[in-house]
Parts: sequence; structure tokens; C-alpha cells
Amino acid sequence: MPKPGSRKASARKKQPHSVHSNGNELTELAVRACLIASDAASNTKEFLANSSRLAFLAVRDCEKELDRIEQQIDEQLPAAITDVGELEARELLACLRFSTDLERIGDLLWGVAQRAHSLETQLPQVDVRQLIEILDVLANMLQQIRVSFVERALDPAGSVLRADREIDQIYKSLFRRHVQSDSRSEPKYGADALLMAQALERAGDHATNLAEELFRLIEGRSLRHTPKRQLRD
Repeated sequence: MPKPGSRKASARKKQPHSVHSNGNELTELAVRACLIASDAASNTKEFLANSSRLAFLAVRDCEKELDRIEQQIDEQLPAAITDVGELEARELLACLRFSTDLERIGDLLWGVAQRAHSLETQLPQVDVRQLIEILDVLANMLQQIRVSFVERALDPAGSVLRADREIDQIYKSLFRRHVQSDSRSEPKYGADALLMAQALERAGDHATNLAEELFRLIEGRSLRHTPKRQLRD
């Protein structure tokens, strides 16, 4: 039976050797989180389109896994970032920011799925179509973020910044249609559609944050204070 404290002593001896491997593990976790978030968007789309219970449960599982990854990165980062160079430290900090934004995207998608699940009947098809359009764009944004992160390429990140405009346009179109509509037969469902669209628009904003983070990681320059319109051009 090991003496008290022997396990901790062993961990302390191994820690300097494992810093780099921990860093690689965190990067792999961040890349995995991109895939999971994209899968969550696709399954949310499937649930809205077909009321698939499997898709609903998949969105829930994705949200839980993204939460777990965020917690793991948050716990392991302090040890992993010790005694690494500037470039490695920048990558590890990017992993932390990735996990935070992707976890938030998972929360928003799960909230959309839960709201749709709580309705007695499906949303009107015109609303479903526009929500699915946003989800298509969002899923593609998340795929491009993963490609940009893995390949250290700016073109995919730039396409994400431009795609954010598409989400804004669809959201504004849905909003205007409901605000200008004279029909008051299903006001509750109108409110639900607007809240879902708003959540998806916010998820798009988080994806844009990730694209901006990639510019910081790859080029070493921040886009945080660049006007939104300029980012999209």
C-alpha cells in the first residue's frame, strides 16, 4: 500500500516531462470541441426539421461533452502553460477561449432544442425553414473554424467572419416578418421562433469570436476593436 503523499510526489516528478504532452492534449480537445459543436448544430437542425428524438438526445449529449471539455481545459491549463514559449502559450490560451465560446454555443443550441421540444405542435414551416438556414450557416462556420485551427490557415477564418452577415440577414428577415405580421392567431409560437432565432444569432456571434481568435493566434494581431462591417469585407 503506498505511503500517504507518495502519489503526489510521483506526480510532481512527472509534471515537467508532461507539460508539452498536456499542451498537445488541450489542442486536441479544442479541435474535438469544434467537431462536437458542429454536430450539435446539425442535430438541432435535424430535430427542428423532423422532430427526431435521437437528434434531440444528441444535442443534449453534445452540450454535456462541451461542458466537460471546457472544465478539463480550465483545470489542466495552469500546469500545461508553465515553462512554455510564447507561441505555445498563445495556442494554449486560444484553447481556453475556444472551449469557452464552444461551450456557450452548445448551451444555446441545447436551449433551442429544448424550446422546440416544449411546444405542443411544430413551429410554422416558414419559421422552421429560416431557423434551419441559420443552422446550416452556423454548422459550416464551425467546420471552417476547425479547419483554420488545424491547418493554421486564415482563409477559412475569414469566411466565418463573412458568414456572420448571412446569419444577421436571416435573423432580421424573420424578426421583421413577425413584427410586421397582422396575424395574432399564434402569438406564443411567434415569440418562441424569435427567441430561437435570437439564440442562434448569438451562437453565430460566438463563432465569430473564434474566427477573431484565430487571427490573433496565426497572425499575432487582434481584431477585437475592428468595426464589424470591416471584418466582413
